Amino acid sequence: MDDLTAKKELEQMPSGINPNFESLHKVFPSSAYLRAHAPKNVPRFSFEYGDTGAGADVGIQHNWAAFDAIKVVPRYGAITTVPPTEVELFGTRYAAPIGIAPMGGPSLVWPGADLIMAKAAQRARVPYTLGVAGGASIEEVAKVAPDVFWLQLYRFYQNDHAIGFDLIKRATAAGVKALALTIDVPVRTTRTRESYAGLGREFQPNLRMMYEMAIRPKWLLALLRNGYPRFATIRQYTRAGASTNEVIGFARKNMGGVFSWEEVARYRDRWKGPMLVKGILHPADAEKAVSLGIEGVWVSNHGGRQIEALTPSIDVLPAIVSAVGQKATVVLDSGIRSGQDVMRALALGAKAAFAGKSFLWAVGALGDAGPGHLIDLYIDELRSSLGQIGARSLDEARDAVIRHPGAWRFDRND
Repeated sequence: MDDLTAKKELEQMPSGINPNFESLHKVFPSSAYLRAHAPKNVPRFSFEYGDTGAGADVGIQHNWAAFDAIKVVPRYGAITTVPPTEVELFGTRYAAPIGIAPMGGPSLVWPGADLIMAKAAQRARVPYTLGVAGGASIEEVAKVAPDVFWLQLYRFYQNDHAIGFDLIKRATAAGVKALALTIDVPVRTTRTRESYAGLGREFQPNLRMMYEMAIRPKWLLALLRNGYPRFATIRQYTRAGASTNEVIGFARKNMGGVFSWEEVARYRDRWKGPMLVKGILHPADAEKAVSLGIEGVWVSNHGGRQIEALTPSIDVLPAIVSAVGQKATVVLDSGIRSGQDVMRALALGAKAAFAGKSFLWAVGALGDAGPGHLIDLYIDELRSSLGQIGARSLDEARDAVIRHPGAWRFDRND
């Protein structure tokens, strides 16, 4: 291929699934613009719930700063074409190494958000992970995102994991592509902004919150169209007609703590498809998971939402890839805001990167069109970033010369 042809390909770089990408890009050219606009449509308490982290949001800031600190030295001289972004994860081909991370209660941020994001992921052919505490059921998501559907589980320990094992049966029947066990929520923690906005242990709208809803007509229309936020997947295990607060109370009574390795092994035996352990930050934990037959290691600090003191996930990624990257598929979340961040994660060994908060910003800013536009942005930015550093494929990103000042180096005794 000559230089002129390569240049034309770069100029004609496809922009994704949305035919309105160019016009939307002029107004929302990055996730930061979506975040800035979302509060104009979303009640304050809803936005604070989805946007905040633990404590004073220091963990979120650390995640972002860790990505920003990673610098790449490009190599030039080779003809650069539009880099392909397709990737295979656990036997399924996806359009890009970009996924939607599991979230608890996204429909509180925007009514119907779970299914909106699932539909966008299906159209774009990228993984969508339903959180077990989400606002759509396993069966509902299976209907709209059958080819890209992943499921996240917390630990339901009551009655010898009866609910957890039943969720596995439902996931099997629904054709879920991959199952992720989350291990990084040993106890419930406080999120300061969320609490100050009026969201305590129960969801009980006060007058201020009702006013905030009343002055956000687009959100109210979404509420009328999609219904009140609900915990759809676990609702069927409660009494018929249970209120939202009853379901929340049921979940807190039956769900909690960290999966023991013995419990992980039991879930591994019952689930016949690909399984990931989510929340890994130490290479030894990654090695233990792989020794139990786990195919995927999901590096995550829960997006900075559990405790501020945790290391950014990107800073432990190289050590974990070094430990298990030849034996398992390593993916990452916590801090992804752009396709350039995805490129950084790929360059450090991840097979894919997942984002959560930014998809809430997107749906808050643009409603149904938001998640699809954000996927387009990520893919477009990823292609540009790969081309700019001289990588002609996802694999070539790993050949980049990288300076990573925050990278952890673990002693075997750590």
